[in-house]
Amino acid sequence: MPEMLAQQTCVPCSGSLPPATSEEMVILHRQVPDWSRIEVEGVMQLQREYRFADFRQALAFTNEVGAIAETAGHHPALLTEWGKVTVTWWTHAIKALHHNDFVMAAKTDKIFQANI
Repeated sequence: MPEMLAQQTCVPCSGSLPPATSEEMVILHRQVPDWSRIEVEGVMQLQREYRFADFRQALAFTNEVGAIAETAGHHPALLTEWGKVTVTWWTHAIKALHHNDFVMAAKTDKIFQANI
């Protein structure tokens, strides 16, 4: 359930934590099914595009995601365009997906749901 993930807290990742296993990724991905698992330059990432009525709404969403990222100490790639925002999560320190990325994806979905 996305609520379960959205209520969790990221654990600090200094690069010593192991990436999510294939089995963990399957289980966690079921909880954030609207996200795509992509590979960019050999690094697995979670990505989702959100649609909005205009740039103002897209920018407000971007700022909310940025605020939770700063609080968590875990930062996504954010591409804000007119009417859409693309959010990409991965753990830079380990160059892979970690449980934290799925938590933050669920938190991002929760922000979107609160704004539609």
